[in-house]
Amino acid sequence: MLTHNTLDTLRHLKLTGMGDALEQQRAQPETHDLAFEERLALLVDREVLHRENRRLDRLLKAARLRVPACIEDIDYRHPRGLERSRMAALASSDWIRQSLNLCITGPTGCGKTWLACALGNQACRQGLSVRYLRVPRLFEQVRIAHGDGSYGRLMNQLLKTNLLILDDWGMQKITAQQRQDLMEVIEDRHGRGSTLIASQLPTEHWHDYIGSATLADAIMDRLLHGAHRLNLKGESLRKTNAQKTESVDPS
Repeated sequence: MLTHNTLDTLRHLKLTGMGDALEQQRAQPETHDLAFEERLALLVDREVLHRENRRLDRLLKAARLRVPACIEDIDYRHPRGLERSRMAALASSDWIRQSLNLCITGPTGCGKTWLACALGNQACRQGLSVRYLRVPRLFEQVRIAHGDGSYGRLMNQLLKTNLLILDDWGMQKITAQQRQDLMEVIEDRHGRGSTLIASQLPTEHWHDYIGSATLADAIMDRLLHGAHRLNLKGESLRKTNAQKTESVDPS
């Protein structure tokens, strides 16, 4: 009876991990031989792990990463210019803590989105907030926010995000209003949050993509000054993988 009351109290206090661990200890007679301090340590460790897992789940859900990717699964065999030492440095997420930016450029299919999501996943695992958006989707959200009065709230959400991933940068021309909106997003985050740009468009063509010379200068200065850059090369990974599949097809 006492144990049931304790379990109810633990769950009332939202100590779910400790409650689960206590039930597990009751079901495992070998833990009864442990000292009180040892059993208590196991309960506390379980609660810490439970909270870390819940936080990670919340961060990943909020990030809305486009693909499930993680740093450990990076394929370095494909010749696209990836260096293990450099990826290890980026995987530390120190650049995010320092509010620096990262630009990943390269041809279609070389893994830009996958790498961006892998770095986003890694940041979430380190307790940092992440948000993934395709640039057209960002512009659409900002347009809607202008109309329904939620613009301030949206901009505040973007500002508070440790890492903002903007994918498909440079895929289509932008309007004067979108150019101004982009400037506001980048300016708000400058020095206060990290932005990861994934684009097929080489950085030397970004000025023409943005359009207005004055705004283009301002946006590029804030995005590229001191930023890390990954310029991927080589054939499409999708094409290479398809060829490998065909070569082992027994039909």
